[in-house]
Amino acid sequence: MAIKFGVAGSGSWATALVKILTDNGHKVNWCLRNDTTIGFIKQRHHNPKHLTAAILNTQSLHLTTDLASVADKSDVLILATPSAYIGTTLAELPPTAFKNKKILSAIKGILPEANMLVNEYLQQHFEVPLQNYFAVLGPCHAEEVAAEKLSYLTFSGIDESMALKIAEHFKSPFINTVVNTDILGVQYASVLKNIYALGAGIAHGLDYGDNFQSVYIANSADEMAGFLRKLGAEHIVVGEHTDTASPEKKYANYSASVYLGDLLVTCYSLHSRNRTFGNMIGKGYSVQATQLELRMVAEGYNASKCIYSINKSVGAEMPIATTIYRMLWEGLSPAKGFEEIEAFLI
Repeated sequence: MAIKFGVAGSGSWATALVKILTDNGHKVNWCLRNDTTIGFIKQRHHNPKHLTAAILNTQSLHLTTDLASVADKSDVLILATPSAYIGTTLAELPPTAFKNKKILSAIKGILPEANMLVNEYLQQHFEVPLQNYFAVLGPCHAEEVAAEKLSYLTFSGIDESMALKIAEHFKSPFINTVVNTDILGVQYASVLKNIYALGAGIAHGLDYGDNFQSVYIANSADEMAGFLRKLGAEHIVVGEHTDTASPEKKYANYSASVYLGDLLVTCYSLHSRNRTFGNMIGKGYSVQATQLELRMVAEGYNASKCIYSINKSVGAEMPIATTIYRMLWEGLSPAKGFEEIEAFLI
């Protein structure tokens, strides 16, 4: 039986996922922010503000501003809003809105102030069990999906068979899919890579070159692995792929796309919002001026504060992430911050 998909979100990543599904022949219930955007898409067949080059098959879309109806009509609801807005997006829904539904999070962030992953928020407010929760992650920039450049998506969930079923609907000539069961580890990796990418942007804005960036990113990867190991993530060791429970099966280790791959592309790519945000900070813009200039959400900004707080209990060694937090939230100058970072890179 075909899965009925719903999507909540109006941005680039939501639009990219809608394109993948409709190109594959699926009908999608899509909840958008306002009727003006809905009218534009119906008439012009593309999102007026995000991924404007992506042509959408509107005959396969049911467009609405009513999230409750989208959730009701869908077997799998894809959440693709910035993490900072997930609370307000879901605020009007009753606690039973997601009963017996599968939730696929496309949110690469953590809820500010609450310091929660999306699955923790959904468990607390909507009683969504972890068994019904999945995440779709990169490395995958929405712009390259729109251009139909070959990309890899990772679908993670503790219910591996259901993750495989969901992933099948996204396969296409330009989308390869990978399934992963490390649902907490991959989410924290997606949070951390945004912080390190923001730092890479700051370094670029300060005119550090590629030689330094390679050292910075290698050390960031090591720091991220240490945090994930402290949380209990498995399969962190690079070069080992054997599953002791199923020796014939090859598992993805830390060098896989969803961990190291996503970190690399987010730090290096010109499509990266976090790198762009950091670049402006490095060039002397304030956080507030950068937000106004870019008119977009860089998840790494709020994530740096969240991880700084969470790590007080985790206890991982995180001098890079801590210094980025201090530059963004405590007034440490970018130049001074990277002088400090230089001293402990190896």
